[in-house]
Amino acid sequence: METYTTACPRNCYSTCTFRVQVEDGRLHRIEAHPDNQATAGGPCLKGLSYLERVRSPERILHPLRRTAAGDFARITWDEALDEITARLTELRSEPRSILYYAASGTKGLLNGVGASFWRAYGGYTTTYGDLCWPAGLEATRLSLGANLHNAPWDLKNARLTVLWGKNSAETNLHQMRFVEESIRSGGRLIVVDPRRTETAERAELLIQPRPGTDGALALGVAHLLVRNGWIDEGFVERHVHGYEEYRQLVLGFPPEKSAEICEVPRDHVERLAEALGTVEPATIAAGFGMQRYTNSGQAMRAILALLALTGNVGRPGAGWQFANLRTAIFDAVRDPIAFYPPAEDDGVARVSISTARLGRDMLAAADPALRMAWVERGNPIPQNPETGTVLEAFQRLDFRVVVDQFLTDTAREADVVLPAKTMFEQTDVIGAYWHPYIQLRQKVIEPPGEVRPETEIYRALAERLGFPATFLSSLPGPSDAEVEGWLRQRLAPFPELDLERLHEAPALAPGHQEVAFADLDFPTPSGKIELLSREAAERWGVGELPDYDEPEESVRRPSPESQRYPLYLMTPNTKNRIHSQFNNLSVIRRISPQPLAALHPDDARRRGVGDGDRVRIHNDRGEITIAARLDYGIKPGTVSVTNGWWITDGGAVNFCSLGRETDIGHGAAFHDNLVEVERAS
Repeated sequence: METYTTACPRNCYSTCTFRVQVEDGRLHRIEAHPDNQATAGGPCLKGLSYLERVRSPERILHPLRRTAAGDFARITWDEALDEITARLTELRSEPRSILYYAASGTKGLLNGVGASFWRAYGGYTTTYGDLCWPAGLEATRLSLGANLHNAPWDLKNARLTVLWGKNSAETNLHQMRFVEESIRSGGRLIVVDPRRTETAERAELLIQPRPGTDGALALGVAHLLVRNGWIDEGFVERHVHGYEEYRQLVLGFPPEKSAEICEVPRDHVERLAEALGTVEPATIAAGFGMQRYTNSGQAMRAILALLALTGNVGRPGAGWQFANLRTAIFDAVRDPIAFYPPAEDDGVARVSISTARLGRDMLAAADPALRMAWVERGNPIPQNPETGTVLEAFQRLDFRVVVDQFLTDTAREADVVLPAKTMFEQTDVIGAYWHPYIQLRQKVIEPPGEVRPETEIYRALAERLGFPATFLSSLPGPSDAEVEGWLRQRLAPFPELDLERLHEAPALAPGHQEVAFADLDFPTPSGKIELLSREAAERWGVGELPDYDEPEESVRRPSPESQRYPLYLMTPNTKNRIHSQFNNLSVIRRISPQPLAALHPDDARRRGVGDGDRVRIHNDRGEITIAARLDYGIKPGTVSVTNGWWITDGGAVNFCSLGRETDIGHGAAFHDNLVEVERAS
């Protein structure tokens, strides 16, 4: 039995460090690693399910080609590479007719080889923006100057924690350990969420705003902070820009107005304001879901402003927890700026497809039109907004290649499917976005069947296409020693990140600070926390101050659609999946066998729906039909279906969503989504 240290590279807050045991070349056991202070409690069920994922009978182990009958047949690597090479040779005169779509299904430095290949090919079309978190990132950058937060374990020092739109017990479960430590030592917890979640069960107060109205709640709280003198005047004078202008704005937003817009009791607004105004230190940890509305960037700025007003920044136990990009040390340009299309076309990469509007932008591409797509580390057909349009756009292409471990909805639309490695089959270095550790994702087993790492797929294609030797030499070699040598070169500027040490334990990123902004030096134009941001207006066309506007798709915006579709469709994450990954595994299916629509019993009764009935969730864009689950914990007027179900599961929620961007950041505003629910015949 051999034991290795490795780390989970999924798009997840925790990015867990764990130990794996290997016996006779097979993954045998996964257990906790104590040297990551953030994840010492051990991996979640998804992490433990890697034992099945690696050797799942459904895993793709050989190249596949679509047949005339529409199914897939096994082919050799030579056949697959020859066919792809022929297509790439044909399109080389118009390289921008190829869409290179790379998502965030797995993280690592070696992922950069893909874009390098397409640049060497001569050009390509790709996406800008992101599905996950750009509005919140940009709101934070505009306000604080950088996306950093206190070490995760510092949360135990908070006397007040507000989990705003965040269900940590399911989506950031290691954070809950520190929340519990805070509560046990006398700290308080308030949760803001339209759903009564597992996290809310630990809170003293659950505030359930109407979806998309978080900014109105924050403005009403700010009004009370100002009116009741719960402002840290010294902090505001020295470290906050635009307070006087913001004060005038919030004085016009009394708590009764906030309560009416949000459809919450007025005393909930008052209790949140009193807690933030009188308890210190306070931390607000904001979730990703609430910043996926057309007004969400401004909402995030308004929520963050509450910490600025009360002086809860740059102190132990205090601050804004949304994203910690301390480990982004290898990025020449950090998110969210890296998500934005370049100001000028470099003649190689056509960065013209909005991730939020993927399907429509693919169909609209011209000079040249798109003819081919290469997809890796993603499943865009069910996961991007407006699934029906995305599906149409992919089906109109002449040729599609998907690199994946399983036959996802996107892979099922491919002409050629190439088998992808798992995290255990090639060494890489990964960062994180919640904790501050750099980690080595070690190779611990050989790839099964004919699986090849993506770096070797690109090498084989480059050789067939006659790429220059300089490009081939820039790739990591095929051997484990050559891969580690390539990684050593990337680590060389950071002597504290020794590869041999990373074999045993994670390392704190260079420049790590236990308390973010402890020096109260903010890299904004004013050097202060900016409540008033000229860049917000100039770059995005929103107000300089974080004001409130109703989401574009809302029951309060009179329109034929809002009359016909009176329910907000919420599509949160779940502890059982990371977006569309893991739910195909039998160990997960045992506890999550089918998609369910959570409805408040009052809404269900008006529609003649009982618990377990099949219901049709629909609007003008599309529909899904799944079973209903009645839930007194969900806010009336909403229906909730966790995202990530495949089309083959019947629960692909983005058939109902619209492809449009958030107010700032080029995020996806697919949570602006009104539907109706009716009992299915």
